[in-house]
Amino acid sequence: MLFSSIPFLFYFIPCVLVLYFISPRSLKNTVLLVSSLIFYAWDRPKFAILMISAIVSGYIFGLLIEKFREKPLGKVFLVLSVGSSLAMLGFFKYTDFFISTFNSVSGLSVPLTGIALPIGISFYTFQILSYTVDVYRGDVAAQRNPISLAAYVSMFPQLIAGPIVRYSDIEKQLVSRSHSFDGAAQGIRRFVVGLGKKILIANALGELCDTFRASDDKSVLFYWLYAIAFTLHIYFDFSGYSDMAIGMGKVFGFDFLENFDYPYISTSVTEFWRRWHMSLGTWFRDYVYIPLGGNRVSKVKWFRNIFVVWFLTGFWHGAAWNFIVWGLYFAVLLVLEKLWLKKLLDKSKAFSHIYVMLLVIISFVIFNATDMGEALRYIAAMFGFGGVPAYSAEWLYYLRSYAVVLVIGIVGATPLPKKIFTKLSEKNEKLFNVIEPVVLVGLMIVMTAYLVDGSFNPFLYFRF
Repeated sequence: MLFSSIPFLFYFIPCVLVLYFISPRSLKNTVLLVSSLIFYAWDRPKFAILMISAIVSGYIFGLLIEKFREKPLGKVFLVLSVGSSLAMLGFFKYTDFFISTFNSVSGLSVPLTGIALPIGISFYTFQILSYTVDVYRGDVAAQRNPISLAAYVSMFPQLIAGPIVRYSDIEKQLVSRSHSFDGAAQGIRRFVVGLGKKILIANALGELCDTFRASDDKSVLFYWLYAIAFTLHIYFDFSGYSDMAIGMGKVFGFDFLENFDYPYISTSVTEFWRRWHMSLGTWFRDYVYIPLGGNRVSKVKWFRNIFVVWFLTGFWHGAAWNFIVWGLYFAVLLVLEKLWLKKLLDKSKAFSHIYVMLLVIISFVIFNATDMGEALRYIAAMFGFGGVPAYSAEWLYYLRSYAVVLVIGIVGATPLPKKIFTKLSEKNEKLFNVIEPVVLVGLMIVMTAYLVDGSFNPFLYFRF
C-alpha cells in the first residue's frame, strides 16, 4: 500500500486513527501493531510472515543477549542474532546477484531463483540489528513486551522506506508518549507537505525521466536534462516519504529523527552525506565505521574503514554492480577530500557547490542505471562522447514542458521557501493560522485529483 494512494488516504489511515485514539493507552501499541501488519500484508501477505519471524527472532535474541551479556554466551547469541538477520536479508536480496556473478565468472548457467524482494526488508532488518547490538552494549534494556517490540519494528509510517528508526530513540515513547492537538496538527502539516513533494514534484520529474529513457531522439542536452531531473526526482521522492513518515509518527506521539537536511546546498561531498539519508549514514557510522576503529587508527586503516562502509552502503541499496560502484565512487571522493581536496574547496563556496552538484548528478546517473554498461554510456554521452548530437528538438520540447516543475524543484531543494514561510508566518501569525488550513485542504484536493487521474506513482526506495 502506498502513502500516496486513495485507499491509504481515505480508507486505511482514517480508520486507524479513529481506532487508535478511542483505544485506551494500554492498547494503543496493539492497534498500531495490527494496523501495521495489515498495511504491510496488503499486497503480499506472505511477506508479513517473514517480517513476523524476524521480529520473533529479534525478541528472543534480545532477551538472551541481555541475560548472558556479562558472559561469553552473550556474545554467541549476538553473533547468532546478527548472523540470522543478515542471512535472511542476504537470501532474499542477494541470492540471484551472487548466482549471476558466479555465472559471469565461471561461464556456467546456474538458474536464478527468481526470489521476490520483500518490501522494506533492508529497513526493518537494520532496525532489528541495531536493537540487539544496543542490548549487548548495554545502551538499552531488552524489551520484554513482545507487542511493544513488534510495534517498533513493524510501525507502518516508517516500515517500508525509512527513516531507519533506532529502538533507543523511541524506547521511552513505546511505553509512554503524549498526544496533543498541536502535535497532531504539526504531524498532519508535515504529512501533507511530504505528500505534495511526492505527487506534485517527484512524480512529474519521474515521468520526465521515463520519457527520456523511451526516447529515440537523445542528445547531450537531453542527457543532462534527464540527469538533473532524476537528481531532483530521487530527492523529492525519498524526502517526501520521510516527511510523511515523520508527520504520521508525530500524530501517533512518536518523534522520529530527521532524514534529510537540504543536501543539495552542500559545499563538499562530506557535508552532502551529513545531510542525505541521515538515518542510514549514522547507522553505518555507529555500527560499522566506529567498531572498525573509525578515524582513530592508522591512515591506511582509516581509509580501509571508509571503503568498507561505502561498499556496504552501495550494496545495501541494491544487488547490482552499479550500486557497489556508486558506493565506492563516494568512498574515493571522501578520501580525496580528507587528504587535500577539502582545503581547496574551502577557498571558494561557489566553486565547491558546483563541484558537489556535478559529482552528485553523475552519481545518480550511476545509481539509476540498469547496469554499469548503461551508466558509462550515459555519462559518456553527457560529455559529448559516443556520437550523440549536442541538441535535439525533443530536448527543447521537454525542457519547455517541464520548466516550471524543474524550477520549483530546484528552489524547493533549498531552505529558501521555508525561510520565507517562517518570516511571513511570524509577522502575520493570526492570518497564517487561518490561511494555512485552507491551503493544506486545497493541496489535498489537488493531490487527490492527481491520484484519481494519474497512474505514475511509484516510490523509488521500495526497491531497497
